[in-house]
Amino acid sequence: MIEVIGTDAGAPASLPLAQQQLLRQATLVAAPQRLHAALIGWEGWGQARLIASDQPEALLEQLRDQPDAVVLASGDPLWFGIGRLLIQGLGAERLRFQPAPCSLQLAFARLARPWQNASWLSLHGREPDALAARLQQRPEALAVLTDPSRGGVAEVRQILRASGLEQAYGLWLCERLGHPQERVQRLAPAAPLPDGVDPLHLVVLLAEAPPPPDPLALPLLGLPDGLYLQHPDRPGLMTKREVRIQLLADLDLPAEGVLWDIGAGVGSVGLEALRLRPALQLWALEQRGGSASLIAANAERLGVRPAGVIEGRAPEALEQLPDPDRVLIGGGGRNRAAVLQAVLRRLRPAGVVVIPMATLEALAELRPLLEEAGLAVSVSQHQAWRGAPLADGTRLAPLNPVLVLRGVRAVAG
Repeated sequence: MIEVIGTDAGAPASLPLAQQQLLRQATLVAAPQRLHAALIGWEGWGQARLIASDQPEALLEQLRDQPDAVVLASGDPLWFGIGRLLIQGLGAERLRFQPAPCSLQLAFARLARPWQNASWLSLHGREPDALAARLQQRPEALAVLTDPSRGGVAEVRQILRASGLEQAYGLWLCERLGHPQERVQRLAPAAPLPDGVDPLHLVVLLAEAPPPPDPLALPLLGLPDGLYLQHPDRPGLMTKREVRIQLLADLDLPAEGVLWDIGAGVGSVGLEALRLRPALQLWALEQRGGSASLIAANAERLGVRPAGVIEGRAPEALEQLPDPDRVLIGGGGRNRAAVLQAVLRRLRPAGVVVIPMATLEALAELRPLLEEAGLAVSVSQHQAWRGAPLADGTRLAPLNPVLVLRGVRAVAG
């Protein structure tokens, strides 16, 4: 049998006694080059031949007919480790795996945080699009296995910044976990990277409520996504910044009047509309429980005051609202046709209704209703990309495309 032993960064001294004994008895030891100096200087080191395991193809040839061999690997060899290649090349029947805690376990242990609900992602040899896409889902906790050859923690930080979520996550840099010189530290968004970041590091992103902003210091239009408080059970379920800007333009907001935000989510579009037109009456409607308090909290953060925030289901809950001049119908759902029909019965002359959609089927269902009601109809499709690091340059990571259906009612008379 070939013993495949998982280690932390303090090996071999940190290995259990039974595994140290296997090392002493081995005739061949394969280990990452970074462990060679520690092995040779270890007081228990015997006469075994020491080879590097950093090139798996060459390693397999040297292990094929070798008895009494030990392979040292980082953490759990079967989790993003050398275990898969050893099984493919030598056969599972020749291998006995003895895993150590993986870097993910060690990182959350150092942070004293349960990790059963944590997500993880590897960037080793992978494009950064996967991290940008995962961040749009707003995971509660995300461990990122970095690729030092592509920037490591710097790459993660750039993607977090490009996603507009620097204020929504605490970023923890974990270096040389398990080694006596391990280092775990939180990096503030504006702080420079520490000197001498060890190549053996990972990053943990922990979601947290963004600090209260100064409303007067915020940009008038296009607030970062990470500024908004989220539903804890559905983080990321909000209109992204690029789409939000387009919807506000299509609403053609008047200086005064009534705006309905149906399917308001966290309130992002309607609340930004109030920053542009403070005299508008915003009525935000969302069926999800707890939405009223969340939208109210976001309104306070932005320094605006809606006319009303209602938890209820459209179209029934619309009956209590004043007739609208502008309507945004978001949130999806199977009853949007019924919602739109209720809106068209109430929309004032020169009123505008805007409907963002994700599917062509929704467009085919809703457009005829606007046309039959005599509104001037327009359709547009919007696709945005956000810059993400790629080697020494920048590539564009796509966001989901959005269809926007717009109807304008004629002026009376």
